[in-house]
Amino acid sequence: MAGALRRKICAVSALMAGTTLSGFATVAEAQDGALLQRSARLFSSSETIAYSIFIGVVSATLFSIVWLVRQRGNIEAEVNEYRTALSEAQNKISKYEALISDKSRRIVIWEDTGERPEFVGQLPPETGVPAADSDFLAFGRWLRPTSAAPLEKAIELLRSQAQSFDLTIETQRGEVIEVQGRVSGGKAFARFIALNNMRAELAELRVERERLLSSMSTFQELLDSIEQPAWRRNNEGALIWVNHAYAIAVDATTPQQAVNEQRELLNTVTRQKIRATATPESPYHDRISTVVSGNRTFFDVVDIKTPSGSAGIAIDASDAETIREELKRTLKSHAETLDHLGTPVAIFDGEQRLQFYNQAFARLWGLDLVFLESKPGNSELLDRLRSAGKLPEQLSWKSWKETALSVYRALDTKTDLWHLPNGQTLRVIATAHPQGGATWVFENLTEQVDLQMRYNTLVKVQGETIDHLAEGVAVFGADGRIRLSNPAFRALWAITAEEAEAGKHIRSIEAVCAQSYEKPDGWRAFAQFITSFDDERPSKQGTLELLSGLVLDYAVIPLPDAQTMLTFVNMTDSVRAERALKEKNEALRKADELKNDFVQHVSYELRSPLTNIIGFTDLLKTPGMGELNDRQAEYLDHISTSSSVLLTIVNDILDLATVDAGIMHLNYAENDLNELLDDVAVQITDRLQESGVSLEIVAPAHLGSIVADHQRLKQILLKLLTNAVNFSPEGSAIRLTCQRSEGDFVFSVADQGPGIPEDMLKTVFDRFSTRGQGGRRTGAGLGLSIVESFVSLHQGTVTLDSRPGEGTVVTCRIPSHDQPQSIAAE
Repeated sequence: MAGALRRKICAVSALMAGTTLSGFATVAEAQDGALLQRSARLFSSSETIAYSIFIGVVSATLFSIVWLVRQRGNIEAEVNEYRTALSEAQNKISKYEALISDKSRRIVIWEDTGERPEFVGQLPPETGVPAADSDFLAFGRWLRPTSAAPLEKAIELLRSQAQSFDLTIETQRGEVIEVQGRVSGGKAFARFIALNNMRAELAELRVERERLLSSMSTFQELLDSIEQPAWRRNNEGALIWVNHAYAIAVDATTPQQAVNEQRELLNTVTRQKIRATATPESPYHDRISTVVSGNRTFFDVVDIKTPSGSAGIAIDASDAETIREELKRTLKSHAETLDHLGTPVAIFDGEQRLQFYNQAFARLWGLDLVFLESKPGNSELLDRLRSAGKLPEQLSWKSWKETALSVYRALDTKTDLWHLPNGQTLRVIATAHPQGGATWVFENLTEQVDLQMRYNTLVKVQGETIDHLAEGVAVFGADGRIRLSNPAFRALWAITAEEAEAGKHIRSIEAVCAQSYEKPDGWRAFAQFITSFDDERPSKQGTLELLSGLVLDYAVIPLPDAQTMLTFVNMTDSVRAERALKEKNEALRKADELKNDFVQHVSYELRSPLTNIIGFTDLLKTPGMGELNDRQAEYLDHISTSSSVLLTIVNDILDLATVDAGIMHLNYAENDLNELLDDVAVQITDRLQESGVSLEIVAPAHLGSIVADHQRLKQILLKLLTNAVNFSPEGSAIRLTCQRSEGDFVFSVADQGPGIPEDMLKTVFDRFSTRGQGGRRTGAGLGLSIVESFVSLHQGTVTLDSRPGEGTVVTCRIPSHDQPQSIAAE
């Protein structure tokens, strides 16, 4: 109210100021010209303006004061009215609070702002409702769960969606409270009213009704969810309710359709029987057969009588009937199976009387079928067998029989061996039944015992055989423990029989054998192989060398029964012989390398002085060195000839050493064969004239060209011609025949010499091999060796044909190559 008053005063002041200024302007305009003229004469213009402003301000102030006094009176009147209205409103609020704040109701008010709710009124303490505001909204603490959850949900919808509600809730003490939820003036109200007398009883009945309806709905939903048909009938026997399983059983789409059409699951006779026999104290219970979905089905039907009619349920017993029939068939099948077994079987009931026996049982004991079909007792059966002399004799028959029949009181299976007088051995297995009786099984062990004796004999024979083997043998199981070992195994590894006895683990064997073997990884590998779980275990072989010098060949062999056999063979003598041969071979190889190094070194060292000798000899023959007498000239000729021969030998040896070292290079180039033959003929002319032998070259006019090493090809021809000249008699002719064959260059040199004996043909291409007497000059025997080496480098072939007294023919075949260069192989 004070703020409104201040706003009014400000507005009045502004209005009065405007009015004063307007009045002052009007008065100034109304003055006539005479007054202005007098003022102009009495005051100056500036004084006149100042005086005018002063008068206007004083007039405006007086007017404003008068107006403010009048408005003040009006405002005081309004204030008095507001005070009166406020007092009346407070009185009304006090009356309302007095009406609300009783002990039978409580109101909770929620603002839109989300602040804490306001509480008005209280509820009686005997209802169990907390008095504190902070505990009141914790509904789960003082309300039953069936009331707290719906109330919380209703309040949430009231505040969020303005949805009103009316609920009846129940406290933990069983008191009933009515709750009303409303929205008004933008606020949410929840009114809690404690009920009493008739109203409370009505509310309690309503709660009980809801509880009963909920229970009925729960049971109805339960019956609807089960697979067993259920129904209710009225006093006239008509259906009034069925579940879904019932509707399915009678081929109805819905349960309501089954009720409307009165589709019956039970036949008329069964329904009449139920109505006639069922009473509230004794419900009807029987197994019936009916057709459901075209199939014969068995039901266990239970129907109870009620004051309003009856209710029933049908439990499907088709599986039980099927199982019962299947059990009958199974028992019959088992009986037939046992009857065809070769093992005798007898089954006695709880009274120890024979209920079943198979044919093997009858054959074993040779009993009369009439006697067996009479179902004799077990004691009677034993007495019958003893009197027939078919059971083993006992010192105390009574005690033995009591022990045998004690199986009917035993919890575990009993097993015994019976040695019959006819030589058979039976294992008797007697098993008591939980519901009484026992089953006797008679297993014939005669063949098994015989086989076991044979097996033991075989094991002994195998043991003796393994013990006398020179090869060390040890067998380990899958668990890594040794099964057997022979003396040879223990002798090779220098271990005792106690250290390798059966049952010892391979780790302990490894620890003992490690003293004889500098690399224990071998035995560790054996252990890993023996104890591994790999599906496939391939055999393994290797060699071990012991510190004692023994060399052992070992083999790890997996056996079919998951065992592993280790075998060790002493290979010391063989290894020593092998090592000796290897050492000798290495010595020969080094000697051959030393020879080649020596030949190559000496050849290079001899070539330099020989070159000097030949050079100085040729120099002495020149006229510039002076005249030589006949003897000196002859000596110089011998020196020159010998030096040339020696240089040729050294060159040949160097060539062979180069070939053996594999470092000779062939310089392939295209060669004109006609020019090659002319060059060779010119170089051999002096030798032909010296020996008095002529050369005949037989070749086509145009031999063409070949890709080969020119120097080595000419050297081959010269060696063959020189060799032919050396062994040809004076006045004879040497024939050089050349031709082309499939691109290859084929040539042969034939002489008319003495030929080569047959025993020397295999060695003519060997180095330093001579043909003995018959040649003019005795050489080093390297000519044909060099020819063969050079032809082989060209990937060609050399053949020799010679007969004593008929001369010799050497034929060479040189292929043409495309590559420009090749490195010789050894």
